Amino acid sequence: MKKSSLKGARIMAKTMFYLGNIVIGIIFVCPLLWMISASLKPEAEIFANMNSLTTFLPIHATLSNFAEVFSRLNMGRVFGNTFLYIGLILVFDLLINSICGYALAKFEFKGKGMMLNLVVALMVMPMEAIMLPLYIEMSQLGWVNTLQALVVPFIAKCFSIYMFRQFFCDIPNELLEAASLDGCGPIRTFFTVVMPISKTVYATVFILDFVSHWNDFMWPFLVMTGEKNRTIQLAIQVFFGTQPVHYGAIMAALVVSAIPMLVMFIFMQKYYVEGIASSGIKG
Repeated sequence: MKKSSLKGARIMAKTMFYLGNIVIGIIFVCPLLWMISASLKPEAEIFANMNSLTTFLPIHATLSNFAEVFSRLNMGRVFGNTFLYIGLILVFDLLINSICGYALAKFEFKGKGMMLNLVVALMVMPMEAIMLPLYIEMSQLGWVNTLQALVVPFIAKCFSIYMFRQFFCDIPNELLEAASLDGCGPIRTFFTVVMPISKTVYATVFILDFVSHWNDFMWPFLVMTGEKNRTIQLAIQVFFGTQPVHYGAIMAALVVSAIPMLVMFIFMQKYYVEGIASSGIKG
């Protein structure tokens, strides 16, 4: 009797757990579903029936909003600009910050503890605190409205260094010593031994950086003044600054801008979860 009641309690607990997750998942996905639905509706129907579930159904579906987006924006150039600057940031970020994290994890040198404390301390500093002096620096260098202003300030990231350091701390020293005995120097060991077994943390940093810069509006807005160099978020702002505001076109532009993030996360979510579990929550 006790075993059956215990088994029933476990089933009930598991059922409540999954139901709770489903409810939370629906709450989080509802805005995305409404955005997709609104992008397919005529302008007059977007805010109709907001108090019922029919607001999620594009009854009179149309692609006119997407046609307006592609007619008013050069999407090829906009996506090209965005992928170019984010790609450069990611290449330098994954290479330089992983090397820094590896040094903090596996090498002993004077000032290592102070440097690690500095990295952790700078992680809590918001971008807003340094945005103005950083802009002044970019202006004095003559980098305003150039690719350098978008890329260079974000090559080194304390959070990325910390993530890599936490992951590399768990790599057995015996593995590195075996590589050394085989004639591998520190640099060759890093590229031939450490990097191939660290896919999860690289994928985690890749996803976090990609999403952060893809959604970034304020910094590109400050340093990119020319229409030729617009990123995706600056391009979407065009629809807000023209009267009357067409919310259908705005929703369509947002759907188009969300596609790369959704595709990337679908294919890389496994590595993301593993990377967070293995490096992001350890002390």
